Amino acid sequence: QVQLVESGGGLVHPGGSLKLSCKLSGFFMAYGTVAWFRQAPGKPREGVSCMIDGDGDAHYSDSAKGRFTMSRDNRQNTAYLQITNLNPEDTAVYYCARRSPFPDPCPLTWGDYSSWGQGTQVTVSS
Repeated sequence: QVQLVESGGGLVHPGGSLKLSCKLSGFFMAYGTVAWFRQAPGKPREGVSCMIDGDGDAHYSDSAKGRFTMSRDNRQNTAYLQITNLNPEDTAVYYCARRSPFPDPCPLTWGDYSSWGQGTQVTVSS
């Protein structure tokens, strides 16, 4: 059974950092694109970052460049999202997702992903 499980969220002060994890099961992580999305209350889900099969470079949305770093450990079937210098605007539920790399290998549009985790809450507050 396909499962994606996020962890690592929590309450942090502005300027702090977090590293989120996404554990995948039911398929090989190396055989698909993995992405991170986030959704703040009352706002649409937005893409943060994605990585494709065999690609060591992550792709980021414009808003995520600089403070967000995505990585993958295919042997552990786990993806990560490191966030630094957190601010209150980063408060959201963070989701990981998976899709086929065809025809578009790395979109940041939520409708293009077929498998989702339950999300992990990140709250940034003083």
